[in-house]
Amino acid sequence: MILKTDRLILRPWEEADAGDLFEYAKDSRIGPAAGWPVHTSVENSREIIRTVLSAPETYAVCLKEDNKPIGSVGLMIGSHSNIGLPESEGEIGYWIGVPFWGQGLIPEAVRKIIRHAFDDCNLQTLWCGYFDGNEKSRRVQEKCGFIYHHTNRDLYWEKTDEILTEHISRLTKEEWQLSKTGG
Repeated sequence: MILKTDRLILRPWEEADAGDLFEYAKDSRIGPAAGWPVHTSVENSREIIRTVLSAPETYAVCLKEDNKPIGSVGLMIGSHSNIGLPESEGEIGYWIGVPFWGQGLIPEAVRKIIRHAFDDCNLQTLWCGYFDGNEKSRRVQEKCGFIYHHTNRDLYWEKTDEILTEHISRLTKEEWQLSKTGG
């Protein structure tokens, strides 16, 4: 599936995107803040496309002008989530390359995924988390209507072999519909 916004195309990742992915994922300001290791080579990025970014409902975030990936956004439904959800709920994850920070592109992509999750996938609740210190991710969640729900302290995060604190936010379909109507 391909989703479009005013400035973006959200499309499935392709192995040919490995070079573009590596360009941003090698930056230590991206992966560790989002809970994954820095990419070490184009081949490492290609393998991540094959094994992680090929998951259902995972999209390359591309600018409309060139359709090249500058980030990623994904919807992990039910048991595919990191937080063990029922099939009527999903978790949203995202990141964007440093040169594109502060332009509102990830909130734009996340809002499209929210609409897709509630309208097309008929989910009832969406969850989103961020690790301590990742204020940019917290702000994306706030801008997109997510409301703080709880904090998981001393969480062992296998992907980076660390003990982290994760803050979890939630958005229900009802809250989203009310925000759209101004109610």
